[in-house]
Amino acid sequence: MLGLLRRITQEVTAAQSLSAALDIIVRRVRRAMRAEVCSIYLVDSNTSEYVLMATRGLNADMAGSVSLKSDEGLVSLVGRRAEPVNLEDAHIHPSFHYLQGTGEERYRSFLGVPIIHHRQVLGVLVVQHEEKRRFDEGEEAFLITLSAQLAGVIAHAEATGAISNLNANATPRGADFRYKGVPGSSGVAIGRGVVVFPPADLDVIPDRETTHPEQEIDDFYQALDAVRRDIREASNRISQHLSADEKALFDVYLKILDDNSIAGEVVKKIKEGQWAQGALRQVIKAHILQFDRMDDPYLRERASDLRDLGRRILSHLQEKAPNIVERFSEPAIIIGEELTASMLGEIPIEKIKGLVSVMGSGNSHVAILARAMGIPTVMGALDLPYAQLDKADLIVDGYQGQVFTYPSEALIDNYQQIVDEERLLEEEYESLKDLPCETLDGQRLSLFVNTGLSADVARSLDRGAEGIGLYRTEVPFMVRDRFPTEAEQVVIYRQQLEGFAPAPVTVRTLDIGGDKALPYFPITEANPFLGWRGIRVTLDHLEIFMAQIRAMIKASAELHNLKIMLPMISNVAEVEEALALIRRAYAEVKEEGYDVKMPKVGVMIEIPAAVYQARTLAKMVDFLSVGSNDLTQYLLAVDRNNPRVADLYNSFHPSVLHALASIVDQVKDEGVSLSVCGEMAGDPMGAILLMAMGYDVLSMSSTSLPKVKAVIRNISLSQSQDMLREVMSLSHAETVVQTMTRLMREVNIERLIRPSKTTRVG
Repeated sequence: MLGLLRRITQEVTAAQSLSAALDIIVRRVRRAMRAEVCSIYLVDSNTSEYVLMATRGLNADMAGSVSLKSDEGLVSLVGRRAEPVNLEDAHIHPSFHYLQGTGEERYRSFLGVPIIHHRQVLGVLVVQHEEKRRFDEGEEAFLITLSAQLAGVIAHAEATGAISNLNANATPRGADFRYKGVPGSSGVAIGRGVVVFPPADLDVIPDRETTHPEQEIDDFYQALDAVRRDIREASNRISQHLSADEKALFDVYLKILDDNSIAGEVVKKIKEGQWAQGALRQVIKAHILQFDRMDDPYLRERASDLRDLGRRILSHLQEKAPNIVERFSEPAIIIGEELTASMLGEIPIEKIKGLVSVMGSGNSHVAILARAMGIPTVMGALDLPYAQLDKADLIVDGYQGQVFTYPSEALIDNYQQIVDEERLLEEEYESLKDLPCETLDGQRLSLFVNTGLSADVARSLDRGAEGIGLYRTEVPFMVRDRFPTEAEQVVIYRQQLEGFAPAPVTVRTLDIGGDKALPYFPITEANPFLGWRGIRVTLDHLEIFMAQIRAMIKASAELHNLKIMLPMISNVAEVEEALALIRRAYAEVKEEGYDVKMPKVGVMIEIPAAVYQARTLAKMVDFLSVGSNDLTQYLLAVDRNNPRVADLYNSFHPSVLHALASIVDQVKDEGVSLSVCGEMAGDPMGAILLMAMGYDVLSMSSTSLPKVKAVIRNISLSQSQDMLREVMSLSHAETVVQTMTRLMREVNIERLIRPSKTTRVG
């Protein structure tokens, strides 16, 4: 069964349109189950009706033209129940409804299973027989398994098919196709898409039209010649270590390259208007699919040879392609399967209007970076046919987590009004820059910033930041191809400390692992978020930890505004060991003649274990800072980078709110400073609740700071405490958000968070 499922899924994935994908399913399922009829009904999102989209056994001419209402027939019964319906005689069931013209009157037995993607019923897969008989458990299990396998493929094929059909007709504007993701960074962007992708990865190469096919063909043949040379050189280099059979592998590679059918197919697609990289992807993947379908294991293995050759050719093609910066003649919306910080680092920030990533969630590091730069972003747009959106007109709605492709003039006008309102709000924020963050009844709240780049300093000061609550030292480590030396680190940290002096600067020790990897220090684990990361890594590598601590202390010479923060603390022993090492480093630097003071040391509360030891930890250090991102992740057992569970990740979950309140209660008499440096602090709704709980410092991106200040200055502490009391009794995260939205509207501060029209668009 597994082999059959794999082959069907591969065929459907490779289909060029939705109709082709559906036809493959009904044809293959009918044959596999020896059924007389197999049909697929898909839900029309506008009418909620179940439309017969493909069939083998019924009248195929009726596909696309007949449908069942949402409360009509056995098919809709399957959809409403979201579970299989297996009947020996469908005609006698009270829900049976005959679809005129389909020819189904002959068929008595019925098995229908729902096609469900992300909790949404997309349609129903049906098999039927003439004879009265109930489908057995094995047949039902097979259809359920197949439906589960194909649900995501169908959802993606549906989206891709819609775009493909439009492309065939020059894609007129006004289509208003909407794709749902999750909000990554608030704001709206209107512009043209540019698809970016990592090098030498065939799977992510987008479709792109070319206006210079002759040049593309010439580049392709040059890449072919280069790969031939590479293979001959590799063969010659190691030939003495190989047997005759092993040497033959290189000959196989060369024969594949010399096979004019593959080269000819690529050239043909280029002549039809596809660029060389896209043509190569299409041809190689089509041939790989053919190999994968073969029963002979030896022939199936040739698929990996072909993929390897495709990557080699692609690598040479990409060497000749214009670099990414040259592609940006004007600001654009950047789209990718999985956008990374390194990708963004290659593009001038003034050329980025918005970001869309198929993978990732609102708390992925790319989303955090986008918020820091104030770039509207949508993450986790799983069904977006990103490869076909190069140069397409787009709207990115970072408030609602939506992407619109080929928008109509009316929709563009609607969103342009939001952009205009955002500009007015920015002007209002600007007037608050030099004013204190103080409530209407005189409660003072300190607003600090999270930084990682040297450019963050000027931007943060310009927006009224009172200090740095979190400097992410992993950023300068990630942009190098080796560990920075102690001397290099001194220069890096000095920029941050000098920029804010005499205000405090909290520098976090190296926090790698999880989703933050160093290219020169790979950590491969089955479960990285529960593995070797943060303080666990640096205490195991004292040479890294001591060099970093010494550099921090040296950088603070004569400034005396350094605070050191330890990440991922899960037990007291880690703090004791780290404190001893910090004191040792301080003594060493002092002996070298530097004018330094012992820095204040604090720990991050981001693991549930630390929540329950907050009082004990507070007795050991000078300050505590809650990392709400990881704390939410660990409390809810939700990977914050996984778009499939993005809806479950919510910092306003009652468990998270009660944990945050518990920390305040534990340490209020210990005399330590208490801050929050996660993304919740930069959310005005979160800032209100955190202030009401008793947190005295909030640290956020510089982009979020003016918005939070505007809200705090327009509310009283007593009002925030009333809001907190009301939501702490609630049991659903969604209810907390809805209640807070209502309460903020009642005190007239919702308008300060986002333009009023965002609640009416989409």
